[in-house]
Amino acid sequence: MIFVTVGTQVQFDRLIRTVDEWAGARARSDVFAQIGPSNYPFKHIRTERFIDPSRFKSCVEAASVVIAHAGMGSIITALELGKRIIVMPRRASLGEHRNDHQIATAKQFAAQGRIEVAFEERELTDKLDQLDIVNRCERLGGEASPQLIMAIRSFIETGHVRSGPNSASA
Repeated sequence: MIFVTVGTQVQFDRLIRTVDEWAGARARSDVFAQIGPSNYPFKHIRTERFIDPSRFKSCVEAASVVIAHAGMGSIITALELGKRIIVMPRRASLGEHRNDHQIATAKQFAAQGRIEVAFEERELTDKLDQLDIVNRCERLGGEASPQLIMAIRSFIETGHVRSGPNSASA
């Protein structure tokens, strides 16, 4: 199953429309999407506006790949469960969000090699066409690294993060 999620707050029809059109053109019947407050007339994918957190986790666990907006909850859940995730960040210039923090989030995770990013519809279609290429995802640990804990502790105690070869930087 391909699981698509756009969160619950704002519609993201650009992402959902692209996946719906791709599924129709490729005769894919294995796509399920959590679509939020969308009014787009879906033709080729199964959809629900909202799903509860336990069902969300079950959908991610069952998915061969997750397609999502660049929301932290979606990204972290997929990584914790060791699932391949392709994100398309919302863009403020298209009225998809208040600002471009999702673009920054996507770039940071992509730079670490943890996620795939499609900034435009064509990029997403290309990545969807390559789903059969095995791309293993390393499971994200459920606990913070000692370096991260030390950096947070330092910030709380002093108001700034120590920098050095063994410390995290903000």
